[in-house]
Amino acid sequence: MQILYPEIKPYKRHQFRVSDLHELYIDEAGNPDGVPVLFVHGGPGGACDASSRRFYDPALCRIITFDQRGCGRSTPHGELAENSTQDLIADIESLREYLKIEKWVLFGGSWGATLSLLYAQAHADRVRALILRGVFLCRQRDFDWLYKEGANRVFPDSWQEFVDFIPVLERDELINAYHARLTGEDELARMSAAKHWSAWEGSCSKLRPSAELLAKFTKPHNALALARIETHYFINKGFIDEGQILQNMATIKDIPGRIVHGRYDMVCPLDNALALHQRWNNCELHIVRDAGHSASEAGTVDALIRATKDILKEIES
Repeated sequence: MQILYPEIKPYKRHQFRVSDLHELYIDEAGNPDGVPVLFVHGGPGGACDASSRRFYDPALCRIITFDQRGCGRSTPHGELAENSTQDLIADIESLREYLKIEKWVLFGGSWGATLSLLYAQAHADRVRALILRGVFLCRQRDFDWLYKEGANRVFPDSWQEFVDFIPVLERDELINAYHARLTGEDELARMSAAKHWSAWEGSCSKLRPSAELLAKFTKPHNALALARIETHYFINKGFIDEGQILQNMATIKDIPGRIVHGRYDMVCPLDNALALHQRWNNCELHIVRDAGHSASEAGTVDALIRATKDILKEIES
């Protein structure tokens, strides 16, 4: 069983301005002359942390982590203006140019997998390989599973807390109802909505309940960015067309990939990964039999580190 590499500190940190409004936080760790690997975090509205640097051999990899617009240590916090999928794709490409990287490996989970695929489809000549976890294809059925009908039948107790926050007459469109409160003028309502929204996702994320993970999701700083930015993206259907990722897979058919997905993923069900794998011949799918959605579950950690080692051997051979 593979375990995370030891914690390492960044050797360089950057504040990278991508517009008059937004500035991104970036750090680099590992081997400055190694294979560049970009960690693309989830959410949208999540952030990187110390564990984001621990899935790769630091002797072999130049590990780059960054917080996307409006979240983590990027500023302004929770900002929705100038914050779309197209902006994030452009940010990643600007970051590549800024760091003087010709081609890199993208490592993304959940929304990070979505964004990695979309970036690769836009800039296929700049991607050496993709390592994806907990694939989220951003289809209507994927939003409906988590916010209408699906996961609520597996976690009815947590779902009840999630919907009870919203008046009965607004419960047919929970994403819209939460978005209205998260973008309103009432600060107490914003924070309460952020906590309820983030608690629902945190409750579904692991095969076994985790008080530690739930506390991380509902920490006010984390919860506000996650809830505001997720609802902003989700009411806009991820700022992409229905089925766009699968329809454009021919553009990255030659890029090698690994997909790691928990069999009991209740945030992004396994059919996301299966549908992607069917359109992508140059990848391997690893289904973790005893895992949910979280990257921190032991079986998923093992599979991700094996996938990273395999990809590095493949692209360096």
